[in-house]
Amino acid sequence: MRYARDASGFRTQENGSKMDLETLLGRMFTAHPWHGVKGRTDDPDTFRAFVEIVPTDTVKYELDKTSGLLRIDRPQRFSSMCPTLYGFIPQTYCGAKVAARCGERGFGENLVGDGDPIDICILTEKTVGQGNILMHARPIGGFRMIDKNEVDDKIIAVLEADLGFGHMRDLHECPPGYVDRLRHYFLSYKRKPAEFSKAEDAGPVRIAEIYGQEEALTVIERSLEDYRDTFGDPSTRVEDLRRLLSAR
Repeated sequence: MRYARDASGFRTQENGSKMDLETLLGRMFTAHPWHGVKGRTDDPDTFRAFVEIVPTDTVKYELDKTSGLLRIDRPQRFSSMCPTLYGFIPQTYCGAKVAARCGERGFGENLVGDGDPIDICILTEKTVGQGNILMHARPIGGFRMIDKNEVDDKIIAVLEADLGFGHMRDLHECPPGYVDRLRHYFLSYKRKPAEFSKAEDAGPVRIAEIYGQEEALTVIERSLEDYRDTFGDPSTRVEDLRRLLSAR
């Protein structure tokens, strides 16, 4: 395929179609998992998820927000390991609107978001050997988790087209044992050894509510709005870059 350049300096193919800047950047660079990947898919009930941790990980991996690389956050405490795939939905943010939703449901005042992308746990019958991957997941519910005064919702989802869990549309269809296991993990993974003699809910975090798919979609929508409020509209970034390059 032969190329030429138009008056603005952009490469065009012989047939006259222009190679747009977004396509060119996509061929040159790996997208940032949080900022450079769309959280939405063509299905309004399905979202992209970036997986940081798989159930066999004995250390907690976390996205380095500046570089977009995974880093080791800490070793998992004791024998407690996350029972599902765990990560976040790209281009979401747990900010003022997510925190306000928690208050609207009657679970506290003066709450703030934890300042991270919205977390997601993905159920699948398959063994996934590593994180640092993207997948399509369908939310079926979630936990309204509060760490001191920070809201830290955990969305529960199923891997799209999964043979074991893919048919589920709401959390009440999920075997209770899976929900209990997730609940125990999130209530215990930050606790110190001396605190395990206390009641489970006496730890540093509490789960104020367990909700179904409708509320999960509401929380995700709030987090998408929080992201735009904090970082701007992702759809304008290519044009923003074009303007910056033109101004040089």
